[in-house]
Amino acid sequence: MPAAIGLRDARRPRPFKSSGGIAIATFLLFGIGALAQPESVSSAALAGMIPFAAILALTALGQTLVIQQGGIDLSVAGVVSLSGVIVSYYGSTQPGMGGSGLWLAILYAAAAALISGAINGVLVSRARVAPIVATIGMNSVLYGVDVSISGGTPVQVPAVLSGFVDYKIFGVTSLAYIAVATTALAILLVKKTVFGRRFEAVGANPRAARAAGVIAGRYQLAAYMGAALLYCSAGIFLAGLMQLPSAFQGDNYLMPSIAAVVLGGTSLFGGAGNLTATVIAALFLTQLQQLVLITGFSVGVQYLFQGGAIVVGVAVYSVKFRQIATFFRRSSGQGLAPSAAGGAGG
Repeated sequence: MPAAIGLRDARRPRPFKSSGGIAIATFLLFGIGALAQPESVSSAALAGMIPFAAILALTALGQTLVIQQGGIDLSVAGVVSLSGVIVSYYGSTQPGMGGSGLWLAILYAAAAALISGAINGVLVSRARVAPIVATIGMNSVLYGVDVSISGGTPVQVPAVLSGFVDYKIFGVTSLAYIAVATTALAILLVKKTVFGRRFEAVGANPRAARAAGVIAGRYQLAAYMGAALLYCSAGIFLAGLMQLPSAFQGDNYLMPSIAAVVLGGTSLFGGAGNLTATVIAALFLTQLQQLVLITGFSVGVQYLFQGGAIVVGVAVYSVKFRQIATFFRRSSGQGLAPSAAGGAGG
């Protein structure tokens, strides 16, 4: 069946077949925090951390969709920043539904995100532009629009949006429920539908998929557009959380979004991904950031960890460890051969 083209054979081996590894690491991080810095796991600290973890989870889910197609999206920061600027600048000044411009501004932000995602998808799937080139160029365009709208001056978001972001259900922020619901929907779509199975098959082996008559470009386009919509939602919620969103509020979400994907066990070379593990990794990285700040360490420690996670992730899926081991075994054998021959001659 085309839905299963190359999915089993072309999928590269993964060290994490479930979310257990990152879940254990997250549990240990909270345990270490409780022992070293108890205030890092206090109710007040967790209440402040969880909304940012939910926002990172949304951006990381989008990045996972793109990476599953063998790409990478460097326009995360631009979409997140522009979405926040649009809802803050147009949310209160434009007439809209219910006498408020917020809904219209959200539609503007979603439209801008979908257009940018569609352009990225077309450039990558049709024009064969390298994903890193296409998306970094799009990021620059988005920041150009961002600055032209805002002039670099923050404007307060509508009170309705900030009130929604701050709203708590059973003591837990509404953003946590949104992140969980979005994750469940993404898992249902990717893992339980024909579209999702073909989506993963194309990411695992696009050539085999095309040979079987599956149009790979459609799934790459869907990945970039779906990811942009997730970045947009994250940008809107972040704007509501900050209330005075910066024109560059998305800068802090590019590297963490990639690191969360890697820590979640998704190969940077495409194929099946672990969406649940990605979300757990987002929680891990956000709590790590909080622990670093509370302990007074330099923020560079956080960046070193994120960069190290990406480097290790690339190494795990690209370095041919068997060939390296074979090389050393042969080298050792060749090194011992002359000594053995000399001993025999003596």
